[in-house]
Formats: sequence, C-alpha cells, structure tokens
Amino acid sequence: MIVDIVLTALMLSVLSVPLAVTAWALLDAAKRPAWVWAFAGRRQVVWMTVIAVGVITVVGGLAISGWYLTRIRPRLASIEGGDVGRAS
Repeated sequence: MIVDIVLTALMLSVLSVPLAVTAWALLDAAKRPAWVWAFAGRRQVVWMTVIAVGVITVVGGLAISGWYLTRIRPRLASIEGGDVGRAS
C-alpha cells in the first residue's frame, strides 16, 4: 500500500517535468517586452505559439522548450540587459 503511494508520487513527479519546463518557457516568452523580441529579430507570438503547441507531444514540447530556454532566452535576456550588440 505505502509502496504504491510512493511509486505513484514518484511517477507523477517525473511525468510533470515536461509540463513544468514548457510552462517555464511559455511564461518567460510572454514576459519579455516586444522591443526585446524586435532587437533579437524574433517574433514573440510565433515562439509562444510553437511552445504552446509543442506541449501536445512530450518529446516535441521538451525539444522546443529546451531550444527556447538554451538558445533564444539567453539572447533575449542579454538584449533586455542592455547588450544590443549581441542581438544577431
């Protein structure tokens, strides 16, 4: 009985990771100002849509969200911090 509860809790924790990563990417993309996206040469609505649609598949959602969080987000953050020379 207690083993079943622990296994269920563990499985639920592991399975919620893709949803959490996708939510993090989507919320981060939503909070960035439009001028940051313009300097980066990216479209905010496109990235938000792709991230949101990617949640339909676990692997696709993780891949898209991972790409955003590791490649796009650092560029946006540096531009927002004033480093517009790194925009391209």
